[in-house]
Amino acid sequence: MNMPIRVLFFGSTAAVTSKREIEMDVDDETHARTIFDQILTEYPRLAAHRLLFSVNQQYATGDEIIRDGDELAIFTAVSGG
Repeated sequence: MNMPIRVLFFGSTAAVTSKREIEMDVDDETHARTIFDQILTEYPRLAAHRLLFSVNQQYATGDEIIRDGDELAIFTAVSGG
């Protein structure tokens, strides 16, 4: 069964994709890593960045099972000082 999820882009990832947000239809019980890989296939220039991922505003390893309505985000590491 397909379900919609939101994928948010922040910082340089938004500049690379020219988008702040997209909606994707994914299969139920899909691992986050599968979705991240699909996004990298669609936006290959993202691979040049050191990317971090989150699922529902929690850092993600890629092993998370994505559920209906989940929100994924892709961003780059930010250092403060």
